[in-house]
Amino acid sequence: NFAAPARFGTANASAVALSFYVYCSSTGTFAGYVYNSALNRSYTFTYTINSANTWEKKTIYIAGDTTGTWLTTNGIGIRVWFGLGVGSSLSGTAGAWAGADYRSATGAQSVVGTNGATFYITGVQLEVGSSATSFDYRPYGTELQLAQRYFISYGGTTSYERFGTSINIGTNGAIGMFTFPVEMRTGPSLGYSSASHIAIYNGSSVIAGTAFALDTAAPKISTATLTVASGLTTNAMTNILANNTTSARITWSAEL
Repeated sequence: NFAAPARFGTANASAVALSFYVYCSSTGTFAGYVYNSALNRSYTFTYTINSANTWEKKTIYIAGDTTGTWLTTNGIGIRVWFGLGVGSSLSGTAGAWAGADYRSATGAQSVVGTNGATFYITGVQLEVGSSATSFDYRPYGTELQLAQRYFISYGGTTSYERFGTSINIGTNGAIGMFTFPVEMRTGPSLGYSSASHIAIYNGSSVIAGTAFALDTAAPKISTATLTVASGLTTNAMTNILANNTTSARITWSAEL
């Protein structure tokens, strides 16, 4: 949550730097705003587009807000919006914090008010401090691993896709072991499309599940029990896999 390192709502609130690239069919003064989850603290800012249909980089420096309530939990801490068409009642003075829900700056140009106007934005970055650095481009592999720390999804690719090894705990059930590609944030919760979408392969046949439940949850390896009607040999090694469907999915979530 960005509000935590920025220390908004405290006497030590830090300035922040907002940078982005914008491409618009119109020129002039445009606006955006930063505000809290309660919608009672807002800071409107303006920026100028000098050349139509040209990518331009903009940097906005925003003073830290020493008042108001800013969440530092897993809720919304700081919101950044760009006003593309806001009425006068929701527009305030640019460059200052206000105890109101202002969503644009007074006098800013409306994008949606121009028929056929186009507006593109990319490379949006918000940083603590009074200087903006170049956009932080992460390799795909790095971004994927950061995402997998919080959520992993198996399935949806092919029928009979293998999910994990398992051992039969009776004639109608097996415990499957799921090893994650990265260590998750915490022991995850289990989700799945349908128990019937998940099956056990006993070496000669595929047996559809009737129930699926979390057994143990740990950040690196978790286990789940798949129940079937019958047909398993106790203590035999088996596999948990997708049934004859591409709709089979198993998800592991360690979201905040």
